[in-house]
Amino acid sequence: MDAILQPSQNLFTSRPQISNNAQLHIKPFFGFFLKPPHSSKKEFTRHGLSLRISASADFQKKRQKKVSTSRPRTAVPAKGFFPKAPTGASVQKQDGRNKGQDDSIPTSSSGASALDVVKPEASDSGELVGSSQEMRIDGEVDNNNGKVGERSPVKESVAIVSESQFGCNKSIVSLDKFENAGALVEAEVGTSAIVEIGLEQNNLDIVQVSPVTKGEIILGTVESVSGIEATIHESLSVDESLENVAALLKADAETALANMEIEAKSLTPTFISEFSEAIEVVEDKVITEVGGFDNVGGLVTSVKPRSMIPSLETSLSEGRLTGEVADIIEAYDASGSIGISEARTIIAEIEKRVEGDEGVDNDGIYSRSEATISDNDQRASVAEGGDGRVEAEGNIPDYDATAASSAPMKEKEVDDSSERLKQEMEAAMRRQVLEELAQENFFKSNKLFTYPKVVSAGEDVEVFLNRSLSPLKDEPNVLIMGAFNDWRWRSFTTKLNKSNLTGDWWSCQIRVPEQAFVIDFVFFNGKNVYDNNDGKDFHIALEGSMDPSAFEDFLLEEKQQELERLAKEQAERDRKAEEQRRIEAEKAAWEADRAQARADVDKQRKNLQEMIKKAPTSVSNVWYFEPSEFDCGDSVKLFYNQNSGPLGRSDEIWIHGGHNGWQEGLSIVARFVKSSRADGDWWYAEVTVPDRACVLDWVFTNGPPQKASVYDNNKRQDFHAAVPKPVADELYWVEQEQVIYRKLQEERRLREEAIRAKAEKTARMKAEMKEKTLKRFLLSQKHIVYTDPLELEAGKAAMVYYNPSNTVLNGKPEVWFRGSFNRWTHRKGPLSPQKMIPAENGSHVKTAVKIPPDAYVMDFVFSEREDGGIFDNKDGMDYHLPVYGGIAKESPMHIVHISVEMAPIAKVGGLGDVVTSLSRAVQDLNHNVDIVLPKYDCMNVSHIKDLHYQRSYSWGGTEIKVWFGKVEGLSVYFLEPVNGFFWVGCIYGRNNDAQRFDFFCHAALEFLQQSGFHPDIIHCHDWSTAPVAWLFKDHYVQYGLTKARVVFTIHNLEFGAGLIGKAMGYADKATTVSHTYSKEVAGNPAIAPYLGKFYGILNGIDPDIWDPFNDKFIPVPYTSENVIEGKQAAKRALQQRLGIKVADIPVVGIISRLTHQKGIHLIKHTIFRTLERNGQVVLLGSAPDPRIQNDFVNLEHQLRTSHSDRARLVLTYDEPLSHLIYAGADFIVVPSIFEPCGLTQLVAMRYGSIPVVRKTGGLYDTVFDVDHDKERAQAQGLEPNGFSFEGADTAGVDYALNRAISAWYDGREWFNSLCKRVMEQDWSWNRPALDYLELYYAARK
Repeated sequence: MDAILQPSQNLFTSRPQISNNAQLHIKPFFGFFLKPPHSSKKEFTRHGLSLRISASADFQKKRQKKVSTSRPRTAVPAKGFFPKAPTGASVQKQDGRNKGQDDSIPTSSSGASALDVVKPEASDSGELVGSSQEMRIDGEVDNNNGKVGERSPVKESVAIVSESQFGCNKSIVSLDKFENAGALVEAEVGTSAIVEIGLEQNNLDIVQVSPVTKGEIILGTVESVSGIEATIHESLSVDESLENVAALLKADAETALANMEIEAKSLTPTFISEFSEAIEVVEDKVITEVGGFDNVGGLVTSVKPRSMIPSLETSLSEGRLTGEVADIIEAYDASGSIGISEARTIIAEIEKRVEGDEGVDNDGIYSRSEATISDNDQRASVAEGGDGRVEAEGNIPDYDATAASSAPMKEKEVDDSSERLKQEMEAAMRRQVLEELAQENFFKSNKLFTYPKVVSAGEDVEVFLNRSLSPLKDEPNVLIMGAFNDWRWRSFTTKLNKSNLTGDWWSCQIRVPEQAFVIDFVFFNGKNVYDNNDGKDFHIALEGSMDPSAFEDFLLEEKQQELERLAKEQAERDRKAEEQRRIEAEKAAWEADRAQARADVDKQRKNLQEMIKKAPTSVSNVWYFEPSEFDCGDSVKLFYNQNSGPLGRSDEIWIHGGHNGWQEGLSIVARFVKSSRADGDWWYAEVTVPDRACVLDWVFTNGPPQKASVYDNNKRQDFHAAVPKPVADELYWVEQEQVIYRKLQEERRLREEAIRAKAEKTARMKAEMKEKTLKRFLLSQKHIVYTDPLELEAGKAAMVYYNPSNTVLNGKPEVWFRGSFNRWTHRKGPLSPQKMIPAENGSHVKTAVKIPPDAYVMDFVFSEREDGGIFDNKDGMDYHLPVYGGIAKESPMHIVHISVEMAPIAKVGGLGDVVTSLSRAVQDLNHNVDIVLPKYDCMNVSHIKDLHYQRSYSWGGTEIKVWFGKVEGLSVYFLEPVNGFFWVGCIYGRNNDAQRFDFFCHAALEFLQQSGFHPDIIHCHDWSTAPVAWLFKDHYVQYGLTKARVVFTIHNLEFGAGLIGKAMGYADKATTVSHTYSKEVAGNPAIAPYLGKFYGILNGIDPDIWDPFNDKFIPVPYTSENVIEGKQAAKRALQQRLGIKVADIPVVGIISRLTHQKGIHLIKHTIFRTLERNGQVVLLGSAPDPRIQNDFVNLEHQLRTSHSDRARLVLTYDEPLSHLIYAGADFIVVPSIFEPCGLTQLVAMRYGSIPVVRKTGGLYDTVFDVDHDKERAQAQGLEPNGFSFEGADTAGVDYALNRAISAWYDGREWFNSLCKRVMEQDWSWNRPALDYLELYYAARK
């Protein structure tokens, strides 16, 4: 029978140990072998003590070990050995073979041995008062009768107490050091035995055991109790002759200990179980072994020969033992006893056989040589005497380093063998359990079971299927296909194999992840035959797993990690791609620079050769060199006749010169002195000829550089002279090419650095502006609702504040918060209604909301009761606030604009700007945008990238060609019908405009359907594409475009009111271009019936098109940081270009279409009022009405006559000039009678020009008067930014314009700060794009 060992910590060796939780399954060992006197192999040192003792007790019969309770001690013990239980505890061996009990050592749940140690208390006399110790093995402990379960057969020490020791307080009678135990055993005679535990590595502890009587042998069993080593004692009565042995030890304990043999006995793989007997009867002799065993600790025992050598019978049958040994075994079988000499014969034979083996013999026993210590050591021998005396001989051997070095190898072999045996035992037990489970489930007609029966997350499980009970019973292949957590995670497919269990059981092993809470699976044959548990699938619930909610959070974290990984990989790919592009661009630039340098050198060489041919060496009576023959680097005198040119009256004469066609600029400067030559007014200067000069170039002047005022430059031809001895060899031109190449490279580097720095600054400013606008967006509703913190963060809590006094819930006794996340689609559904409580700040109420980690937007409304009642849902839009840092990201929408205008390729008014700019802004927010546009023959195709024909389709009996290209980064599909509707040279202005655009609307919807488009939003604009709304609902929503919703935007209600009204009825949502304009037109019959879905959203401007920092049409790029410098430069450039006076006076700009809507009479009054205030006025615009155009032409002529230095009217469209006016003007006047939105005032502020506007439509929504609109501006998170007036008469214009011009004259510093302020306000599409997205989502809801 196998036994289970619980190893403890080794205190005396450094090799790895088995943990306290480990169990070793080791088979019985057939005895202990004394090593031969001279062994060649070396082993560990000082692992234990071995002592053989002979006694003269007369035991004629083999007796059973008796288990007795404590009995009165007698002076003369009875003959033989009877176990005696000490006071306090008894540890006795039960015969497991007879009683059928397991010999294994039970352990506590923590893995430690079931042994309780209680620390002693000191009595009044200073002695220790006894405490109980218990080792629980299988049964309960009865402290009254001293019965305990079976004693562990490992880690025992011995102490022999002699009569002569009585009366001594303390005496060390035995010292054992056990590997893995390290216990110091100290016996106290007459009172108690004291055991000190855990030398070197553990804290000392003291336990009290039973008193010791003379002539007793104390057997100690060392066990681990929560990391503390304890020793249990057992008393055995001994023969009187043993007192002689004790006396010998008492005489000189240290010598006796030194003479004891130190022997390392390796633990063999077939160890344990049978050596439970402490004393064995061998005829009339007794063999007592005291030994220490590697990997176990100390062991003290003797065993019966039959027990000691359980493998002898097998060895005998195999003929492996000598005849003498065989005879002894047979004699033992007959008599039941063996004499000492016969026993030694057996031992010697086995030692001999083991000695000759290498490694492990056939019985799995390690060779005897592995337990030896040294070739030269002297072993302690105990000779048998006739009187039973014991003679101790020999000395303790010296430590041998060679033996120690071989220890790890031996230990590894032992550990590996033990592990193999452990695995074999576990496999056998597993087979037995599986057979039982297989039979049990088969009899219950269960075709499925698992091992283990209780499956836990993070472990392996083996799934068994009885094929005979399954639809797969006739299939040769059986596979399992499954996943975890309701089929949502980590799918798998594994083949089952036929098991060796009884029946048709097939199995496979599955690793269960720690995050799983259920296994879901079916079986199939790898093709089309399935066993899916009658359609219910198979499911195994797991123990110790996370709950589904925790799993959802785990999935989110896993998704976040995956997204981060993918983003990191994409960023790395982008980086590498950008690096590759940079390298290729750099290489191309280098090649271009090299080619340019080569071309420049060729040109210089050719020019220089021509110059050398033409250049003289002197000019009679004008100039000459002395000497006439000179070389590069020589110093020569240049003579000049002052009277030969314009310097005749100059007091000074200078030379400003260079060489080789001035290729290196000014390289010669020298002052002339008066010459003594008499024939003329000659002067001379000493000059040095530059290196590698072939031709000298110069002029004569009356002063040094930057101070000269009169020049003699040879009638603008300059002077040139050939160097008589030039050095213009090939090396020169090679070097010259390299010089030019390096110069080009440096210029390119500086240029690219400037571009890169500018781009980085632009991106930074845009990001800062976008962040600022977002905060403004969040604060724009503060009078109704806001949060703390202002920016919501996923996974954190936020407080929602609401002011019902400004809503439909004003005066309600209760307010309830009702919300969810991710456009009301969050996986956990809506939040439970929460009653809001009064906040500290007046009329607000508040509630706390926990934001989940996968949120990207928070959605909410308010109600008067928990069950509903009146709602505040923001007029059907609901309240939505963005959430940042969430794991989940919002899915992009697909928006298609159907329009007849698009800037800059087909623009007439603001409609074209809106289509382009809004599309770009929404696309920048990670949504997909396409535009469908007619292909006009008058389009500006230069702004279309990669324009190409794609395909054709038919509608209405007409072939329509589809072209595709990119405009401002947007995908545009151009529809070109062959009927010529758009080959008319214009966008508007034909008599059949309504027919043309109606055809286009049909064609656009047909294109979407035939192309397989499935947009979320179809956005149509103004009367020209209004038919899209009803054509879609009547003809296309049932035929493939079911997903789309229609949004219709009114840009100007002045045109096509009837078509607009019909589109309003069909559209899902409708907008106009400002909030004020939506209120101004709310009473219109086309709008009034549909106010519930009509909203005003302000237009924006494209910050990339209108950007003074990157504007190529203005002289100095500028931002708000240098706005004054930039605008002054632009003003000078504007004045110079238009031919008006260059002066620092206020400039008023007007950029407008000249229509009655724009306030023509107010524009004219503005011109004259500005001139009256001594300002300059510039107008850019044209009139579609010829009469109005002619009127302004006449006005322009009039002003050229009366105010030519201060007024200019440019009556045409000029894009570059418009940029210069926005930058150079101090004010931009927009006196519109009505203005749905207006972009002019927005562009003006972008360039730091101050708007002067009439309060109407979008002008009122964007311009806040510096004197009257401070509170209104603050409500929008802004500061006042201009001047405004209300009336439509000239007095209103005067009121605003006078204040503006006066501010320029009287408070320039304040005015300059106002310019800076308006530049820092964001009038781009950042905010309107967010509003449009909310509208798109509302349309889809």
